[in-house]
Amino acid sequence: GETKGDHITFGWKESRDVLAAVDFIRHIDPTTRVAIIGSSLGGVAALLATPPLKVDALVLEEVYPTIEIATRNRMEKYLGGVGRVLTPVLLNQLQWRLGVSASQLRPVDHIASVKCPVLIMSGAKDRNTRPSDTWTLVERAQSPKQVWFVPNAGHIDLHRAAREDYESRVLAFLKQM
Repeated sequence: GETKGDHITFGWKESRDVLAAVDFIRHIDPTTRVAIIGSSLGGVAALLATPPLKVDALVLEEVYPTIEIATRNRMEKYLGGVGRVLTPVLLNQLQWRLGVSASQLRPVDHIASVKCPVLIMSGAKDRNTRPSDTWTLVERAQSPKQVWFVPNAGHIDLHRAAREDYESRVLAFLKQM
């Protein structure tokens, strides 16, 4: 969500790019093992892909469950209590500004359709995607699934916060493919 860009749709249109990339890889070599590591909006894009991605494993880092929760968290982080009041004002602009509605930006509604193993990670101190938000996704994900909260990590610094642990956990997870 902190990525700079001229025009983002919070994972909606970006999901088409992820789907096209996976389809391209599968077209070139249908037997190759494919895993996606999606951080923040990258993870959202992976979950919003329709139909679900034909991948062998999915690693999700700090993925919001709904755009409503993501927006509220950020608004409160920067504006305090007034942020909660302003959140609906911002969300009501999605459709006419970006051509996508808040109801379409709900990765939590898509995670149950993921048929491959999923590793869901989040920073224990993340104020953008709070641990409770991550648990919302974990509860809806099918097994096999794993969850890891990186101690002392905020948003999008999981590898930097725990390099050795991160590499060890992700590689062990991917070796199970």
